[in-house]
Amino acid sequence: MKKLKNILMLLACLTLCWACERDGELPTASTPESFVLNTPVYTAGIYDLKNAGSVQLTCTPPDYGFTAITTYKVQVALKNTFAAEEFVTLPTSYMTAKMNVSATEIAVALVGLLGIEDEAAFPTDTILATYIRLSAELADGSHTVLSNAIELPKVKCYFALPPVVMPNNIYLAGNINEWKWDAATVMVPVHGTEGKFWAVQYLGKAGNDNAEIRFNTAKGEDLGGASISMENAVIDDDSKTLADIAAGSNNAITIGNPGWYIVVVTTEISGRNYTFNVQFLEPKVYLFGRAMGGLGVWGAGTDNLFTVPDISLGADADFVSPAFIGAPAGGSDGVRACIVLSGHEWWNTEFMVFDSKLVYRAKGGDQEPRVPGTIGQKLYINFTKGTGKIE
Repeated sequence: MKKLKNILMLLACLTLCWACERDGELPTASTPESFVLNTPVYTAGIYDLKNAGSVQLTCTPPDYGFTAITTYKVQVALKNTFAAEEFVTLPTSYMTAKMNVSATEIAVALVGLLGIEDEAAFPTDTILATYIRLSAELADGSHTVLSNAIELPKVKCYFALPPVVMPNNIYLAGNINEWKWDAATVMVPVHGTEGKFWAVQYLGKAGNDNAEIRFNTAKGEDLGGASISMENAVIDDDSKTLADIAAGSNNAITIGNPGWYIVVVTTEISGRNYTFNVQFLEPKVYLFGRAMGGLGVWGAGTDNLFTVPDISLGADADFVSPAFIGAPAGGSDGVRACIVLSGHEWWNTEFMVFDSKLVYRAKGGDQEPRVPGTIGQKLYINFTKGTGKIE
């Protein structure tokens, strides 16, 4: 698929270059009224989604006025009207006019449209008239156009559910930010480990009350996702003791010992259920590499620990590194900082300041270009604002 995509992009570029040489200017895309989704030959038979594997669709590409890379998405409905909220766009997109559409994705869409959530309530040997159309758009997401709809009159459906996957994000909010989910802490993915996230977080008093927090895989409890609270979080005994954990209002996680913490959420999947393991660790942040002199320090010690801001300063305060005793240059010799989690390499939780902005390695590659420093300088990091400096 990747090789095919590259070929298509090359053809599109050649077409654009030819048009430029001929006309002296870039072609302008026009949006057609529609395009043709072909009716499969096999519509008289039964499409058995449980055993089909895929359903093949073909179309005539939309006429944008020039050869263009086009992205297609498949929409499925039980009514030919395709009214709002009465159709589902399947998750997989395609870049050719011939596409093998996952039968499982179609089944999941149909079950959702039927509104049946219990397998026992799903009728056996269900045969449905199913309607399909395509949406097409250019590579930049513009010039969206819809095809005609076709009918597959005999689709044998089965009770199919979407796969349970690791969350892409976990957010933290609480009375510490007035429960404003739009301003929630976006936790950082641990490099190389799906479903594991961390944050250096201030959990001080909110007025006269202890901090109360919850987590969610969506940025707001009213947006769905999986909410994490005292009701379903697995919190180890060391964390409970360190942070003095208790259940708060509406099962929020209450922090009886105010202060800074490294908060870690690890997701596990059992069947169709999530288990969320939540840890509260001491806020140990480390300066690594040549800034610590000689060939550099590449392990967690006491000499390379950042100073944790006093709790009286609140959330808007800087963690401060030890003074550099080496002069890290660019490349691999740059200033490096991280937290350290048991069972992970230090660079799995690395971060650095670029142009005054705190940037986490997270799922990305090595953080380049490296930031240099001089002897006597310090690294200042404000985890709340996501800012920092070296001076």
